[in-house]
Amino acid sequence: MIGRLHGVLVHKRPPHLFIDVAGVGYECEAPLSSFYVFPEEGAAVTVYTHFTVRDDGHFLYAFASLAERHAFRLLIKISGIGPKVACAVLSGLSLDELTRVIEAKDVALLTRLPGIGKKTAERIVMELADRAVAPSALNSSPLSSPRTEAHSALLALGYKEPEIQRLLKTIDADLPAEAQIRQALKGTLRA
Repeated sequence: MIGRLHGVLVHKRPPHLFIDVAGVGYECEAPLSSFYVFPEEGAAVTVYTHFTVRDDGHFLYAFASLAERHAFRLLIKISGIGPKVACAVLSGLSLDELTRVIEAKDVALLTRLPGIGKKTAERIVMELADRAVAPSALNSSPLSSPRTEAHSALLALGYKEPEIQRLLKTIDADLPAEAQIRQALKGTLRA
């Protein structure tokens, strides 16, 4: 099983990534929540992966954090939910939002996501009600990057994806997460 990749991000077009790892190219699909955290093409990247084998091919899914991969794996264990629908859920909701939706049993919000009908939304709420979608031990993993942590923090503060991308693009990715968040917040005050 392929659990993690570290290499150069060669190609990045939603939802597809192409990562060169020591001369071997890996094609991956990523939910938008992870996709926008990844660096620009040509930069080094680390992704956490889930490998799926089906009759019609082999598929590699990439995530910016272990917590997001964990949520993906919980979703695909639910009857009627495959990787595409799980990626759609993670593209439409942050992990914190998904946790709140499940705790509030907000089936209506889930049905607004592509590929999720009422019965599927009810199954998600029912089957994930007793599970931690985003375990804190995974969210605080030393393997997550400062950029990923800054992105997650801005999402949790209610910023939308395009605004987060605009803000983080102007900030040095090598800074600690706290410094990136501070600079992003200063950037919103100036805008």
